[in-house]
Amino acid sequence: MKSDFLRRFLKNRLALSGLIIVLFFFLVSFFAPLISPHDPAEIDRDNILSSPSWEYVFGTDKTGRDVFSRMVYGSRISLKVGFVAVGISLIIGIFIGAVAGYYGGIADAIVMRFVDVMLCFPAFFLILAVIAILEPSIWNIMIVIGITGWMGIARLVRAEFLTLKERDFVLAAKAQGVGGMRIIFRHILPNAMGPILVAATLGVAGAILTESALSFLGIGIQPPTPSWGNILTEGKDTIDIAPWLSLYPGLAILVTVLGYNLLGEGIRDAMDPRLREGGAEK
Repeated sequence: MKSDFLRRFLKNRLALSGLIIVLFFFLVSFFAPLISPHDPAEIDRDNILSSPSWEYVFGTDKTGRDVFSRMVYGSRISLKVGFVAVGISLIIGIFIGAVAGYYGGIADAIVMRFVDVMLCFPAFFLILAVIAILEPSIWNIMIVIGITGWMGIARLVRAEFLTLKERDFVLAAKAQGVGGMRIIFRHILPNAMGPILVAATLGVAGAILTESALSFLGIGIQPPTPSWGNILTEGKDTIDIAPWLSLYPGLAILVTVLGYNLLGEGIRDAMDPRLREGGAEK
């Protein structure tokens, strides 16, 4: 089964493109100190708003800082926010969805009505309200994005558990007296990880977009810490004379989000049961 999944995935050119993009930005963030030619906070007053050149590949901003170096270090912030926020959402969503789907009955009704109430609130405006109250630090942003993005994962996990809990291997475990939590996390959850992995991959893209939007609005990552969102914000005031300040971070956000979306779609297509039965390839 794993070999079939890998074969279908490798035949999907769009999925491979997404994987290459994701790996590229991961390596850029990991080797940022080696790739960056300048200190991202270093100010060169003789080269304020300098256009792209051999010395400053992406030009400089209105204080003379190297945009390329800030972009490289900004990739660390974006990826960190994406992975940590999705990790928090996964922990909450998996636990709540597993309990609702496995036990059913009153527990399921109460949990899902709570999920429905949470879904009634526009997530981005809820994040704005919380961040406006709290200090706009990277940890607060990651936590807030995480605790406002678990509802979709909870509903997905619940649906998977409602199906899997009736399988023979679960009934056999119950007959042997295995406890509920052990069945949930040892027997059912590993068989539900496929759709969860897809949701997590797509969730990273959403978290990166949310962080960039918050930073663009000035309530996200605060300068001088570089992030793609606040670099984009700094460029909007000088877009007529220094368009590179908006062009490069905008492209980085676009390509990164596109990469995660392509990767998530590719994983979903490779795991689609209809592809297994029909033998169709993308």
